[in-house]
Amino acid sequence: MTAVGEGTLLWEPSEEFKAQANITRYMAWLAENKALRFADYHDLWRWSVTDLEGFWASIWEFFAVKASKPYTRVLAERKMPGARWFEGAELNYAEHVFRNATPQHPALIFQSEARPRTELSWEELHRRVSAVAAALRRMGVRRGDRVVAYVANIPEAVIAFLACASLGAVWSSCSPDFGSRSVIDRFRQIAPKVLFAVDGYQYGGKSFDRRPVVAELQRALPTLEQTVLIPYLFREEAAGRPQGAVLWEDLLAEKGDLTFEQVPFDHPLWVLYSSGTTGLPKAIVQGHGGILVEHLKALSLQFDLKPGDRFFWFTTTGWMMWNIVVGGLLVGATIMLYDGNPAYPDLGVLWRFAADTRMTFFGTSAGYLTSCMKAGLEPGKTCDLGALKAIGSTGSPLPPEGFQWVYEKVKKDLWLSSASGGTDVCTGFVGGCPLLPVHAGELQCRSLGVKAEAFDEEGRSLVDRVGELVITEPMPSMPLFFWNDPDNRRYLESYFDVYPGVWRHGDWIKITPRGSAVIYGRSDSTLNRMGVRMGSSEIYSAVEDLPEVQDSLVVGVELSGGGYFMPLFVVLREGVTLDEALKAKIKEKIRTTLTPRHVPDEIFAVPEVPRTLNMKKLEVPVKKILMGVPPEKAVNVDSMSNPGAIGYYVELAARLKLPVGS
Repeated sequence: MTAVGEGTLLWEPSEEFKAQANITRYMAWLAENKALRFADYHDLWRWSVTDLEGFWASIWEFFAVKASKPYTRVLAERKMPGARWFEGAELNYAEHVFRNATPQHPALIFQSEARPRTELSWEELHRRVSAVAAALRRMGVRRGDRVVAYVANIPEAVIAFLACASLGAVWSSCSPDFGSRSVIDRFRQIAPKVLFAVDGYQYGGKSFDRRPVVAELQRALPTLEQTVLIPYLFREEAAGRPQGAVLWEDLLAEKGDLTFEQVPFDHPLWVLYSSGTTGLPKAIVQGHGGILVEHLKALSLQFDLKPGDRFFWFTTTGWMMWNIVVGGLLVGATIMLYDGNPAYPDLGVLWRFAADTRMTFFGTSAGYLTSCMKAGLEPGKTCDLGALKAIGSTGSPLPPEGFQWVYEKVKKDLWLSSASGGTDVCTGFVGGCPLLPVHAGELQCRSLGVKAEAFDEEGRSLVDRVGELVITEPMPSMPLFFWNDPDNRRYLESYFDVYPGVWRHGDWIKITPRGSAVIYGRSDSTLNRMGVRMGSSEIYSAVEDLPEVQDSLVVGVELSGGGYFMPLFVVLREGVTLDEALKAKIKEKIRTTLTPRHVPDEIFAVPEVPRTLNMKKLEVPVKKILMGVPPEKAVNVDSMSNPGAIGYYVELAARLKLPVGS
């Protein structure tokens, strides 16, 4: 491949593609019904963040949001936190899902390592949600009660969530690869009444029995009144059932009509959690109405999903992208679930899933795309991806060469929509638009209704310079509150401690003169060497471009007396040794492609990079450990996908004994 750089033009939408886009229909509707005409997307975005009330009222009307009680005003006051949206309105998230029921296409398609591919019709989804809702009602679940789930990414999870939402109960889920301590730290905070749990799961060809963990959860959650066991690993085996648990099949035998509890716009819908690297995870509460209007906007106008589209994102139930996938039902898409290891039996398994199901939107992580690139995959040659219209990428910055690989090895005429947002709002701040071109390494635009800016240390807005990602106007899906945070102290400390009244997200971002954006990684793990700041993602892009390097991690540690120690950790390909020649090659790569200031002081070969359960690199905890922070205070190992990886850095810290402090 001929190398491309940041900003290289890779794709432009055809006139036909733009004409068929949902956002084109929305702009025509604004012109006809509101006498609002915009020259282009960026003109539309400026209006959406200037006339917040007018924009969100138009979203409500354009998508015909159904409310049993109308709202009295769109936004009481433009303030953060504490903005009150659509006061007076009463509605239900699940009711909006079933407005899209149709016999024309399935509601969902599912495949896993443990089960063959299956489809679920809208009629069958309605029947099963009705039954589970009736069962929950019989169990005494009422509006505001918490229902938690320790479940894999399977249809039963979607069914249980929709049943829960129909009652006005509050949902929260964790993936079964979470350790028991991590699950308890999350669920115990919200005092759940009912637990849904799988008996086990399969990953990478190996079986994991989770029945002992389920029993442990039962003992650790004193408010639990009922446990529902979903046979997933042991399909025909009831032996070893946790005490008092009922089986999923028993719930499906319940009879009852599906009704939708009408709740206020800001009634809690679900609780999501921060990664929780230290202390208890933040229990982030989001509302029925805020999520509804945000996901209608994002999935229809930014993702361009249409009824009948086949929408997939590789995720688990412990990541916000699962909630986004379920949101695809709000716009009439067929949602697609896959449970298992994306590299088992090989990295081509998801591409084959896409081909076999005629997938139209393939969402995944930047890490997965770069892994496919490094493995030399050519999905466009080995799979029939004729139906595929778009690829979504999130989780970490996708480097320019990752963009290039998609266009050269997956499909030339394809919309690559790279997005960045957060669990905190369960949506994207910056992302894709079907009307705009795709440039390597760039996110196409700021999302409608999201006043995303780059701030310097004095709070001045920057263009074409890297700054802190901030949101300067409220959004409907911002947290209502954190559970067990009555004075909002943690909420304020999390987002508003640097720029009062302005949401600081913790990422480095550059807004380009043409309105696109580049994310440079977390601002709390920034490499600040000799006064020059650089995002860790830039180091990774350079280092992992080398054929010898499989993965990498870099941190910067402030030393006493003003010193700075910047080690680089590399995971090498099998058979490669970190000798002096390779170290020199790595340093030269950084020196010539980035800057001499950020050549690492030391390079260490490590067996693996420590990552969260959502596969984010644990830069800050490693930095803390190297600074002498005890590991139990630096990282919650139950929030890690590979807890054994942290031991190397603990031993290294003991050997180095870095002089840190003032």
